Formats: sequence, C-alpha cells, structure tokens
Amino acid sequence: MAAPPLDDVRVPTRYTLAAMWTSTMFCYVYADYFELYVPGKLSGMLAGRIAPLGPVTQGVLLGTSIMLMVPSLMIVLSIVLGSRACRVLNIGVGALYTLIQLLVISKSGWAFYIAMGALEAVLTALIVWTAWRWPRRAVA
Repeated sequence: MAAPPLDDVRVPTRYTLAAMWTSTMFCYVYADYFELYVPGKLSGMLAGRIAPLGPVTQGVLLGTSIMLMVPSLMIVLSIVLGSRACRVLNIGVGALYTLIQLLVISKSGWAFYIAMGALEAVLTALIVWTAWRWPRRAVA
C-alpha cells in the first residue's frame, strides 16, 4: 500500500526572505571567521589594519559594523514591515549587497572566500528575485 502524499503548506514570502537573510548572515560570519586563518591576516589585525580599508579607525569600524547591521536588520524587517515596504526594501538592499559581494570576491584570491562570496551573491540575488515575484492578492 502506498503512503499518502506529504502535506505541504506555502511558506509566506516574508518568512522565505527572512530565512534567506539569515543564511546570508551565517555565510558572512563563517567567511570572516575562516579568513582569520589566511596567513598574515591576524598580524595585520594586530598591527591595526583592515585590508583593504587601511588603518583601523572608529570610522572604519563603524562603517564595517553598519555593513553587517543592515542584513542583520533585514531578517526582522522582512517579518515586521508591511508587504509593500518589505518588498521594496528587499529588492533594494538585496541588489546592493549582491553588487557589493561581487566586488569583494573579484578582489580575493582565496578559493574558500570566492566560494562563500559567490554563495552570498546568489542568496542576495534570490532575495531580490523572491521579493520581485511577491504574490499579489486577487482583486475581487
């Protein structure tokens, strides 16, 4: 006797977007963590340099912190914002971070960083695509 088909429900678009931002953030964190094993990375950090940004300053650290705050906030904003604002923000931020990631990996020579960056770019591009294709309610 055959097993009955599995029951499956449609996941709301906003939850899909939040999950993709979460996956993206995990990739960011792990890529940065593994980068610490690149020869010379830690000595540069101890000398107060952030490649390719140069000397560590409060402004540089604030800027890089904001770069990671935005996708972190996109997780919760994808759930709590209204659908129109959520869609527009995910398209805009997702496109921006896709471009940023493509620029970052174009400057890297390490295979792991290129692979992680490519995955991050794919995830943020999928965020744009998912938000762009947000289902519309039928007008009665």
